[in-house]
Amino acid sequence: MPEEAVLDVQALGRQFGSRQAVRGLDLRLKSGDILGLLGPNGAGKTTCLQMLAGQLAPSRGQVRILGIDLYRSPRPAKRQLGYLPERPPIYPDLRLGEYLHYCGRLRGLRGASLHSAVAGVIGECALEAVRDRLLGRLSKGYRQRVGLAQALLHDPALLLLDEPGDGLDPLQSHELRALIRRRAERGCAVVFSSHRLDEVRNLCTSVLMLNDGRELYRGNLAPECNAALDSAEGAIVRVRLVPPSTPEALAKVEQVASAEAMDDGRIRLRLQPGTDPAKLSRALVERGFGLAELSPEPSDLERLFLDGFGALDRAA
Repeated sequence: MPEEAVLDVQALGRQFGSRQAVRGLDLRLKSGDILGLLGPNGAGKTTCLQMLAGQLAPSRGQVRILGIDLYRSPRPAKRQLGYLPERPPIYPDLRLGEYLHYCGRLRGLRGASLHSAVAGVIGECALEAVRDRLLGRLSKGYRQRVGLAQALLHDPALLLLDEPGDGLDPLQSHELRALIRRRAERGCAVVFSSHRLDEVRNLCTSVLMLNDGRELYRGNLAPECNAALDSAEGAIVRVRLVPPSTPEALAKVEQVASAEAMDDGRIRLRLQPGTDPAKLSRALVERGFGLAELSPEPSDLERLFLDGFGALDRAA
């Protein structure tokens, strides 16, 4: 018997006047899936998340959460989801504890269950240091974490996050990715939008690229396989040399496993396993090569993104 979908979306669409913001979107997520939504500004990512959260009525289509129709039975369906919109829904005159207790009561939590849930998300989102601060005096990064905490309070089966890494420093971003992984391991399905391709590649099990409200690309990702492949085969870099050289000459460098010419005059190098670009740079200079440029090879996801949207821009 097939596993019940946490999120089942069929032919979802939204029209604003004559403009089609989202066009016939289909989605199906199981427990533990992490879907990354990618696309340029105005692609339809936020509109899509608003409809999945029940904040915006679709013009057509159906959304089911654990088999419950979101628009025919909104209350039981929304009990299963947590939502962090683009702007965290906070009250600046409340303190953190007051705000989370208020959100918990809205979610139907009471008594010991409420106190336990509030304490749990404060720890999970690393908010202990601002427990007694007014929300209006928190930094943007902390406000993002407060918004995430309210979305997690009731342990939802589906988590919807609109640009959750916005305003977070590198350490906070790392903690956010770890938190999302932990929730997925516990069975939560996650949909989040992001402009950071590296974040999507390293975190998501699948990706959906949108442009002008329609699906441009959909595919599965396996972060652990990508990391293992990079480690086993060696990193790939692109170099530009002045004066120019040949792939054959570069292939003789100890740190280089293979070399091939590119159309733009650069040379693509696959490094020996365990060799980092800094070692390659030193080796090239020591051998008398004039190194003018050394850059990492874009990931498969980055190439898809740049090639796909670049082609659309050229066509326009």
